[in-house]
Amino acid sequence: MSFVRFLARPMLASSFVLAGMDKLKNADDTATQLSPLLRRAAESLPFQTNEKVLARVIGGTQVGAGVLFALGKSARLAATLLAVISALNAYVEWRSADITSKEGRDARRKQLLKNVSLTGGVLLAAVDTNGRPSLAWRAEHLAADVKKSTSHLAADVKKTTGKQLKKADKAVRKAVDHTGGA
Repeated sequence: MSFVRFLARPMLASSFVLAGMDKLKNADDTATQLSPLLRRAAESLPFQTNEKVLARVIGGTQVGAGVLFALGKSARLAATLLAVISALNAYVEWRSADITSKEGRDARRKQLLKNVSLTGGVLLAAVDTNGRPSLAWRAEHLAADVKKSTSHLAADVKKTTGKQLKKADKAVRKAVDHTGGA
């Protein structure tokens, strides 16, 4: 891991870990913020939702993914989870912010920009391959190698089959010659 990644991951993850711990401590407040979103989604969900449990799940996921990301363990998966949670947080906080005053609207805009920036940061981290080839690159090169190996194998089979056919033809001719052409 490069020195920059070693420093940057915990720095970026710290915001998510602290926010997740806050969500776990204040699950009632988070549930209140989630309530309007869940009322809309409840119509299309095949199961009943509990806002407080969901708030705790989101908080726990945020803490867990943040710690994994900070440690560099399953960093791309953890960053993807953090990006989803960050986008959800941005939407929920935008919808529940106080906009009755100019200060409230300014605070709403600043919070949205912070959430969008964090989402962008973890999205970049989610696609960071840490200097190694991506899965798409590996799959593409594996397919090319298989194609090359298959064509070589086909050529070898054709060559071997041709030799075997010539030997068989020679043996049949020899047998026919020995029997006197009968």
